[in-house]
Amino acid sequence: MKLRTLIAAACAGVLGTAGLAEDGKVKVGMITTLSGGGAGLGIDVRDGFLLAAKMAGNDNLEVVVEDDQRKPDIAVQLADKMIQSEKVDVLTGIIWSNLAMAVVPSATARGKFYLSPNAGPSMLAGKGCHPNYFNVAWQNDNLHEAAGGYANDAGFENSFILAPNYPAGQDALTGYKRIYDGDLAGELFTKLGQKDYASEIAQIRASDADSVFFFLPGGMGISFLKQYADSGLELPVVGPAFSFDQGILQAVGEAALGVKNTSQWSKDIDNPANREFVAAFEEAYGRLPSLYASQGYDTANLLLSAMEKADIANAEAFRAALKEADFDSVRGDFEFAANNHPIQDIYVREVIKEGEVYTNKITGVALEDHSNVYVDECDM
Repeated sequence: MKLRTLIAAACAGVLGTAGLAEDGKVKVGMITTLSGGGAGLGIDVRDGFLLAAKMAGNDNLEVVVEDDQRKPDIAVQLADKMIQSEKVDVLTGIIWSNLAMAVVPSATARGKFYLSPNAGPSMLAGKGCHPNYFNVAWQNDNLHEAAGGYANDAGFENSFILAPNYPAGQDALTGYKRIYDGDLAGELFTKLGQKDYASEIAQIRASDADSVFFFLPGGMGISFLKQYADSGLELPVVGPAFSFDQGILQAVGEAALGVKNTSQWSKDIDNPANREFVAAFEEAYGRLPSLYASQGYDTANLLLSAMEKADIANAEAFRAALKEADFDSVRGDFEFAANNHPIQDIYVREVIKEGEVYTNKITGVALEDHSNVYVDECDM
């Protein structure tokens, strides 16, 4: 296995001499966020992917890693370079849905496979679907739909909801409202990357909300939760795993204890693949894996499973091999819907403290064998 990785901040330049894929060989271009806001998410996707590749020991796999700096224009430039100069066969790595929308349609139109370890915008699940696009994480709405289901079970009747104003944020609130049966005390879109939530918290306080649902990934969620805890508001909070993930929890600390969140993965899912992954990740990197690391790990193993069955030079056969999803997912049961997005269980987790480490434990299943509502819009 060849891993030519560039993991410093603000990466630039072509990594070595480009070459066409030979029989059995697959060259992967990973474009992900390794600097600035949200860098922890991209680092975890990268580390999970490279761990699976290392464990497989497949010398036919080569990975090139670049930093998109969470900027769509940089992501587009990197994708063009990887396709034209590096001659990659597969692209992966993007965290943010606005970057995915800038890169994925062009890449698949040029005959490249794109395996998403995170972003799952509704447009790419519905009318913008493509046979070469596979999402290995979820469709954006899914975890938020599960949060709406949990809110129903918890008896919430008047939620205040907020998310950043970008494709994933819009999908988040759409997903919550799709399943949630109660009323809305308020609905807000915040700025992507926002760190000060005094105004939003004041509006929550002034409302007659009985609960708060929010989607604020990365540093946005850290800022919101800390400010919310300091505000003295005691309304129950629910959200997707993105704001209660392993890396984020250590920064949030006690303010997150007891909060319920929804996820398709947790470190305590009890199956052999997940136990092996959690132990191997902790040994390799000295930290517990996150949701993003698990998604990177599964993405690599999906790719490796296809490589065992087909040569990427035969696009039709390789596409069919990917569709089979013949790998042991850390989530347990995993298959693709007709639009190449997962069918999987989504869990309710609670934030707890184990020793000095804040983490999550599963308390129940929110949605079983859940797909997405955009399948019928996908014409392929």
